[in-house]
Order: sequence, then structure tokens, then C-alpha cells
Amino acid sequence: MTPRPVSAADEDLLNCHSCGLLSKNVRNAHDRCPRCGAHLHMRKPNSLTRTWALLIAAFLLYIPANILPVMHTASIIYEEDDTIMSGVVYLWTSGSWPLAILVFCASVTVPLAKLMALATLAFTAQRKSTWRQQERTRLHRLVEFVGRWSMLDIFVVTLMVGLVHFQSLATISAGPGAVAFASVVVLTMFAAMSFDPRLIWDPEQKQDD
Repeated sequence: MTPRPVSAADEDLLNCHSCGLLSKNVRNAHDRCPRCGAHLHMRKPNSLTRTWALLIAAFLLYIPANILPVMHTASIIYEEDDTIMSGVVYLWTSGSWPLAILVFCASVTVPLAKLMALATLAFTAQRKSTWRQQERTRLHRLVEFVGRWSMLDIFVVTLMVGLVHFQSLATISAGPGAVAFASVVVLTMFAAMSFDPRLIWDPEQKQDD
């Protein structure tokens, strides 16, 4: 029979969430990291509560982020509001289908997938489930990894604004959809940071005890 791996909790060790230093737990409520002075905790305080709060806010903002215009274009002869999907359609019909697919995946599919993945992680951790723990841990790492690419649509809008202003062709300004979309990205990033992946493995440790 394969012995159960020893965890930091078994050895009464605490990992600093700020600098990563591993310290001995001295059973003190005011225990601080000897390196950076941050508070030490066996698990992130109120991890699931904060994760759910951030996820709910992100879910609520996801709809206006895709419905409201992300960009307002004004020139001498016309004015136009563009949403994320209208921008994808324009790129597709103009022949830039690789960029259209990239923007659609980064701005529509990836944020929704991150929300669903984090909701699954939070739900299963709250239910103390032992279902596919390794896969759920890898899923959390993947969510954190792809978070840096979620602002692609905002980058495209910013680039277009700079090019248009440089050429003095028109005036482009960000719409309310851009604010909502950026808020979704930031909230999902904070939700991924708030979730403590060690909660995935706590039910197995309690079963072994």
C-alpha cells in the first residue's frame, strides 16, 4: 500500500501567501512571516466566500460586457458603436478570419470558460468533494495561466485608437462595454487568486485521519 504523502499541515508548517517562505506554526493568532511581516494562515481566510463574491460580480458584468458597445467611432461623415461580436463579424467579413477567431476566443469563450471553471472549483471545494482532485488542481493552474491573455480585445481596441489618432482619420473612444469587460477580467483574476487550491485536497486528508 502506497503511504499517503506528508503535507505541510501534517508537519505544522505555514506557507506565506506574500513571499512564499515556509515557516513553523507557533499557534499564535498574530503570527507573522519573519521575512515580509505578512500574516500567516494555514489556509487563505474566507477563501470560498471571497471567490464566490468575485465570481457572482463577474457573471453579472459578463452580459453587459458582450451587449454594450466597447468602442465608439466618430468622424466627419459618420458615427458608429461596435460591440465585441460586431467587431468579430467585421474582422471575419473583411477577410481577417484568423484575427476574428482569436478575438472571439479571447474575448467571449475564454472569459466564460474561466468563470465556469472557477465556479466548478469553488462548488466542489465547498461540497468537500474528492472527485478528480488532480484534474481540478491542474484546472486551477490553467485558469491562472490563461488569465494574462484575457485582455486581448481591450489591447486591440487600444491599438486601433492609437493608429486612428496617429493618422487623424477619426476619433475613437472606449464604450461602457469595454469597462464591463475589463471588470470581468480583473474580477476573474482576483477570484483565481482568492481561491485556495489546497482546499481541494483537505477532504482526502480528513478521510485518512
